[in-house]
Amino acid sequence: MPLELDWEYEFRRISIFLKNLLKESGAKGVVIGLSGGLDSSVVATLLARSLGSDNVLGLIMPTAFTPYEDIKDAKYVAEMLRLKTIEVSIDEIVSSFIRSTGLKEEDHKMAVANLRARVRMCILYMYANSYNYLVAGTSDKSEYILGFFTKYGDGASDFTVITHLYKSQIRRFARWLGLPEHIAEKPSAPRLYPGHTALDELPADYSVLDQIMYALFDLRMSVRDVIEKLGYPKTLVDDVIRRYHMNKHKRRIPPMPVEVILQDPLE
Repeated sequence: MPLELDWEYEFRRISIFLKNLLKESGAKGVVIGLSGGLDSSVVATLLARSLGSDNVLGLIMPTAFTPYEDIKDAKYVAEMLRLKTIEVSIDEIVSSFIRSTGLKEEDHKMAVANLRARVRMCILYMYANSYNYLVAGTSDKSEYILGFFTKYGDGASDFTVITHLYKSQIRRFARWLGLPEHIAEKPSAPRLYPGHTALDELPADYSVLDQIMYALFDLRMSVRDVIEKLGYPKTLVDDVIRRYHMNKHKRRIPPMPVEVILQDPLE
């Protein structure tokens, strides 16, 4: 997989896309969730440099178990880009939601983990609706293929920015954009429960998974060739394919019994 791309070209085409999108939408700006992680830092940088810092609002939405370093990195990126930020703790909202359902968090760990992502989505859209802003998505191609995002949580947005780039490529892009090395190399960690990292749920590091996904989806290599020519274990390749199929529903609009096809009356 090519890790080094023409980053100047990538920046220009993303910038043109963002400027046209904002103009055509009639929105006054964009809002983004700042986690202090790799993807949100790269997207925030692209938004600020393409649209201007005054047109980007950063929301920092920690929990009681969010590491101090993550909040520090989120604030550092915002300060570097001169973004206006608002910090909203989601703990009280999540706790109130759980109490209202009568369910116990210890019995429904993943449901509550996904709830945290969905609460953040609700907060993003609250501010977006209030200011006539668009919500920026921060998912990358690796997460998109694997379905490693919360449906209607961090997977919900008005547009995406880096969904065409694998995680390994975004690390290089981050360096080109001038982000600190510790952010460029920061391990993926959704932080939806205490100590939560990507490796808690994924079968291997992104540096390995990206090579497999690139071979399967970009080079269109057969499963057999990926196993025999590239030397990856069959169990790992099968797991990637299983996750791709299992999470198709996350990449599609909700199914309907009869497809509705609408023709624009002005066309």
